[in-house]
Amino acid sequence: MAADDKNQNPNKKAQQNLLEHYHEAKLVRKIVMGITIAVLSLILLIGGGGYLYIKSALKPLNANSKITKKVNIPIGSSVTSIADKLVEDGIIKNAKVFKYYVKLKNEGGFMAGDYELSPSMDVAEIVSRLKTGKVLKQASFKVTFPEGQQLTEIAHVMAKAIHKSDNEVLTTLNDPAFIHSMMAKYPNLLTKDILNPSVKYPLEGYLYPATYSFYTPNPSVQEMVEVMLQKTQNVLGNYDEVRKKKNLTVHQLLTMSSLIEQEATAKADRKLIASVFYNRIDKGMPLQTDPTILYAQGKHKDKVLYSDLEVSSPYNTYQHTGLPPGPISNSGEISIDAALNPDKTDYYYFLAKPDGSIIFSKTLDEHNREKAKYISSK
Repeated sequence: MAADDKNQNPNKKAQQNLLEHYHEAKLVRKIVMGITIAVLSLILLIGGGGYLYIKSALKPLNANSKITKKVNIPIGSSVTSIADKLVEDGIIKNAKVFKYYVKLKNEGGFMAGDYELSPSMDVAEIVSRLKTGKVLKQASFKVTFPEGQQLTEIAHVMAKAIHKSDNEVLTTLNDPAFIHSMMAKYPNLLTKDILNPSVKYPLEGYLYPATYSFYTPNPSVQEMVEVMLQKTQNVLGNYDEVRKKKNLTVHQLLTMSSLIEQEATAKADRKLIASVFYNRIDKGMPLQTDPTILYAQGKHKDKVLYSDLEVSSPYNTYQHTGLPPGPISNSGEISIDAALNPDKTDYYYFLAKPDGSIIFSKTLDEHNREKAKYISSK
């Protein structure tokens, strides 16, 4: 009997241990289940609350309001600045929700001007008005700055529009105090790169080519410049992610895009031109692009002569490798896109034919053969 009791005690103890583990496991499962339910409930609560919050923010700020307010949307305004302005003027509830709505619906093309808006309008109606340009008054005048213009040409167009001399406008555009004031307003666009002593004109390439409407008959040079800088900042903002991935500064991007803009013709594939420039840079070859020679000389000529290639200038891409110190003109979005998304080729040369089409070559021998065919040696 004693022997049997000794054999049974360990078994009984083991059963008790198993029973304790079972109860502990059951308790743990209950705790885990409780936590899981609590977490899921919290997620649903937050999600539901977020949905209701967004839904509320899309509705009118005050559906019963009889008030209308004059809201000015400046030319070149970003979605962020418009959203902030609408909140500031008491038209919408939440700037972030407005921005998310615009992005989700892929809205855009908002028009500048003075609008009559009311807190009784929902976000969809406000967006519709901003797109169709239902403004209080018509523009006083419009000015067009084409792609490929240099700062001196832009200054001439500005001067004509606001009845000043070319020299007056150009003096303002190059005034150090004015440049620094613009840098303070647009720090992400205008960096210290534009202050490089080798840069001919600090704002060269930064004033976006477009048609602008102005609502006062005689705006200042600063007002016109700010509109153009804002437009450049808005356009480049669409490419920030790609630009940063390619490790390009804004200055480098605008410099490259200006070269592409100057070399391109109506029949040119800008992405192929970009591929040639990048291939040459990767090989340590000079870019040898004629528009930089003319920019260095401050001239406009139909043909660059061999004697012109001797001009002493940091912009002379026959004498110096890499990009020139800065842009040599403004550039449109097509050229900006090409500078960021060049084709992958093994071309190192290109040649514009008299009809405007461009021939691309892989070797110097090929290039010289094509040159002999189409370009006069005189």
